[in-house]
Amino acid sequence: MTKVLIVEDESAIAESLLFALRRDGFAVAHAKTLHAAAELLSDCNLVVLDLMLPDGSGFDLLAKLRAAPQRTPVIILTSRDEEADRIAGLEGGADDYVLKPFSPREVVARIRAVLRRSSQAWAAIPSPIASSASGPRLLRPGLMIDNDTRRALYQGKQIDLTRTEFDLLKVLHMAPERVFTRQQLLDRMFGESYAVTDRTIDAHVKALRRKLSQVGAPADLVATERGVGYRLRELSSEDDGLPKLAQ
Repeated sequence: MTKVLIVEDESAIAESLLFALRRDGFAVAHAKTLHAAAELLSDCNLVVLDLMLPDGSGFDLLAKLRAAPQRTPVIILTSRDEEADRIAGLEGGADDYVLKPFSPREVVARIRAVLRRSSQAWAAIPSPIASSASGPRLLRPGLMIDNDTRRALYQGKQIDLTRTEFDLLKVLHMAPERVFTRQQLLDRMFGESYAVTDRTIDAHVKALRRKLSQVGAPADLVATERGVGYRLRELSSEDDGLPKLAQ
């Protein structure tokens, strides 16, 4: 039976989630503190994590989980007005976030979607990700993607991306200058059966742009088409002083 660990100190929130998950057939555990959560991590399949806990920040537990050899999916709980926390959580390796206040049924749906994505082999997903060629691909104007090692480099500098950020970049660079709607990005990254809002894409794009800029990539390498979606710019040599590179 799939076991979900709820790390939340507010009793009303925790009890509503525990009830909804048990009703849907999940095994559940509950911890109100980071210390208690650390004792329950070994046999859980997914963690629902509040960021503000009595004995510290949920970010500390997220960092511990991402440093472990086995990747346990994490959904963070955050307040609607704390965008910085949502961005930091996704950059830190969270798989999704839920805004407070929320419906317990929505959280259960998101848990199922995250578990489904984490258990699927990428080769089984019917999207451009699955059909892309193996091995490193060099893109204009110096962006390299290696699907085998799941590494991305810009002008030889490695970009420290989360799994979702890498998949987002991979989808965009498969068709430079093509505008992808948020829905198209969601379908290609997560499959057609998911419970992720299109605003999740906006948060991941923001995090991706920040990491690209950290290695010297142009600020508008991932460009916004207002009212439509996003595209990867096909830069010319005048943009960065580099010769044009063949794809």
